Amino acid sequence: MFGEWSYMAMLGFVVVASWWLEFAFDTRVLRDPKRVLKTLAIVVPFFVLWDAYAIAQGHWFFDPAQTLGIYGPLNIPLEEYLFFIIIPIAAMLTLEGVRNFLPTVQKWIARIRKLVRS
Repeated sequence: MFGEWSYMAMLGFVVVASWWLEFAFDTRVLRDPKRVLKTLAIVVPFFVLWDAYAIAQGHWFFDPAQTLGIYGPLNIPLEEYLFFIIIPIAAMLTLEGVRNFLPTVQKWIARIRKLVRS
């Protein structure tokens, strides 16, 4: 459907589906670049090396019909590098969104219980 933009479209969907949490639930993930960089520093090297090894061994490949054809170091496509950045940030946003929303849910439950007891 999206051809060579397929992988980028998926990444765009992840951004749209998760990054709104920063503002809706005031997660403050994107406003804390040190935290984001620390997280990325832990996961990105591992995943880049893993991908590079899998590609070199022929265990992993990227369909040229679904990527833009821009390759970075270690023969890894641009979209995959973006994946290694976008997905951990989306995970952080989701985790913090849930943490920030849980107190609201707990208040709702307390109100419901109070109404039921009345």
